[in-house]
Amino acid sequence: MAGEEAVANGASEGFFAKIGAWLQSTHVPEQVKDVDFAGLFTNPWFMVPFVALIAYLIWKQSFNELIIIAIFVVLWWLSGTEYMQTLVVDGELQVKKVLPVLAGASAILGFVVYLFFGRS
Repeated sequence: MAGEEAVANGASEGFFAKIGAWLQSTHVPEQVKDVDFAGLFTNPWFMVPFVALIAYLIWKQSFNELIIIAIFVVLWWLSGTEYMQTLVVDGELQVKKVLPVLAGASAILGFVVYLFFGRS
């Protein structure tokens, strides 16, 4: 029994290690961190398809998807605020600052679950 657990743990660690290695090799976290938010929303190559998508979703009355897009934009903006940058100070997680973030994230997750499963 213990051997099976060790194999399962090794397989799961290997799987997540491969994903982590792939993310580091493609530099995805740095690319997301380095995005110029103001420049992106003034770039016509981004804004034309984005506005077209929003107009299409309004025309189709897909308000769930509009709300999800708004949540992603707000979360992306919040991730760049000074509050989020000071969650870890000198390598230590500031628990008093993390708890409101966790409460907000759980409220948003509950709202998204309600959007998709709570209403018909």
